[in-house]
This record gives sequence, structure tokens and C-alpha cells, in this order.
Amino acid sequence: MTAWDHRCVPVTPLSTPDRSAYLLAARGEPVPHTPVWFMRQAGRALPEYRAAREGITMLESCTRPDLVVEITLQPVRRYGVDAAIFFSDIVTPLQFAGYDIEIKPGIGPVSADPIRDAAGVAAVRPVTAADVPFTTEAIQQLVSELGGTPLIGFAGAPFTLASYLVEGGPSKDFAKTKAMMHGQPDLWHALADRLADVAIAFLSVQVEAGASAIQLFDSWAGGLSPRDYERFVQPHSAKVFEAMKEYGVPRVHFGVNTGELLGLMSEAGADVVGVDWRVPLDEAVRRVTAAGGAPKPVQGNLDPALLFTGWETIEPEIDRILAEGKAAPGHIFNLGHGVPPNADPEVLRRITEYVQVKSAHVPA
Repeated sequence: MTAWDHRCVPVTPLSTPDRSAYLLAARGEPVPHTPVWFMRQAGRALPEYRAAREGITMLESCTRPDLVVEITLQPVRRYGVDAAIFFSDIVTPLQFAGYDIEIKPGIGPVSADPIRDAAGVAAVRPVTAADVPFTTEAIQQLVSELGGTPLIGFAGAPFTLASYLVEGGPSKDFAKTKAMMHGQPDLWHALADRLADVAIAFLSVQVEAGASAIQLFDSWAGGLSPRDYERFVQPHSAKVFEAMKEYGVPRVHFGVNTGELLGLMSEAGADVVGVDWRVPLDEAVRRVTAAGGAPKPVQGNLDPALLFTGWETIEPEIDRILAEGKAAPGHIFNLGHGVPPNADPEVLRRITEYVQVKSAHVPA
């Protein structure tokens, strides 16, 4: 078994991910350096990813263990990041929950049969490990290949999954979703509860196969007011986090444009709060603790747009983020959203190395 450093040279891995910089930071323990990984690092910007997926649809690639393993490992080899994230998509388990959905290039998840009534909700069935054997197979192989590098499992949060099912595709205002929330609250809660079960099942399969941490993506929760989030969304995300608590792995929560929701998202049960680029990390810590909660590790939050500027712009921003991250008991460096598809892989490799070296703690 080998792990890989940023020069793509085999290196001897730690015997277990437990003492990795990523898991230490996620637990708020002292770290050898600030760990770094990138959302959407598995794919998109990498030419080797595009070559591996040529002629294969997104959802098909998520169900082929050989491709999942290869694509998950690619950024670890290329960048030398401190954690791998399982290659999949948040809508992958919906295929096995009785819902007809596809990912259209350049658009995103779409369906010709949106959920608008009780019959549609009733058609969403539970997901079991038997539905996703490819996930178990891929993760078991990845854990063997990664050695001491932790693997992050993930799932879509109930609200974000529901937004695709109710709207029929991506939305800018989530008007139909909000209309169901307010106009048919019982129907909404029934749908969100079923989708919480889907997320729990998918995450459980990943952790039981060997994932060292999980991240719940509520990508579009930033479209909600704090009042609506607390009433319609938080209970269902909390159900997911509570169910995952028994596994004892770090639980990360992330959404885009959720600065006004950080405290509520933390209260839902996250161990680590993901922060997009709009809120400084020290301010995020203040918001998380404002209601009397304990400080928690944070993840983030370089603006992905800066990847297209020069290093003279990126370096001081990294320094600022590292300094702000010290306000938290642990900091995991990341982008404030996913890697853009046209990002330069060399810039991401350089960021990884810079963060690791700049933040390194040299023993006295």
C-alpha cells in the first residue's frame, strides 16, 4: 500500500488515518500542520479525470468501483492533499430510492417527474447497503490504497436533495420548494424525513466500509431565511447527524452563502462547520458560539475565484485565512466552494504545499 506526496512519488503512509493532520484538526487536537483538501478535488479540473470519464455519464461513473477508486485517488497523487473525498454525487442514492433522475452536463441533476404530492413522496423508498454494493467495494479498496490518508464520505442534506426533487432541477429561487414548505408543511416534512433516511443510509454504508469522516452538503440552504431553516430544515439535518453520532467519526456540515445560518447549522449536530468565502473564519467562529455553543473546528475558505489570479494575490489570502483559522480549536484549509472545472491543477498543488509548509509546527 502506498500514499503519495505532492511530487507523485510513493511515500510510506501512516499505519492508520487516526493520527492524520485532517482527523486531528477535525477533533480540535494539536496538528503537525494545517490539513488541506479541496471540495470537488476528485475530478473536474484534472485532465486525467476527463480521460478516465470519457464517454461515461456522471451517474454511471459513480457506480463503477474501478472508476470511483481511480478518480478519488487522482488528487491525492497530484496535490498531496491531507484527505481524499469519495468520488460520487449527492443524487447517486436517489436512483436507488425509486426516483428517476439524471445529471445533464452543464445543467446538473434534473427530473421529468418532480415531486408535488403525497404520491410522489410515498414513491421515495428506503436505501440499503444492498442497493449500493459498488460503494462498499470502492471504499474498501480505497482505504487499502490510501493507507494513513483519511477518506471522507459524504451525502446531500435533506433540503438540498428535496430542492432537486421538487423543482425538477437546479433553481435560483427555490420557489416551488418554499411553496411546499409553507403551503403543505406536512408534505414537506414527510419528504424531508424520507430524504434524511436516504442520507443516513448512504453515509452509514460509507463509514461501515471504512470512511474516516463524513460531510453533509446542504449546498443550497443559503437560499433560506434563518427562521425557515430552523423550522423546516434543521430538524431533518439534525436527524442525520444524530444517526451518524454512534460511528464516532467527525461530522462536517457545509453550505453555500450560509453565513446567516452558521450557528443553526452547527446546532444541527456538526463537529466541524464548513464556511464559504463570504465570512472570515474568525467571524464564523463568533457566530457559531454566539448562542452559547462551544467553539468548533472550521473548514475553509479561500475564494475559488482567486485560483485565476497570480500567486502574489493568493499567498497573502492564504496567510490571512490561516491566521483567522487560529480562532477555532481546529482548522481544515479548503476552498469556500468547489474547485472550478477550469482551474489550473498546478495552482492547487502549490496551495497545498504552501499551506502545509507555512503552518508546520517544528518541535522545539
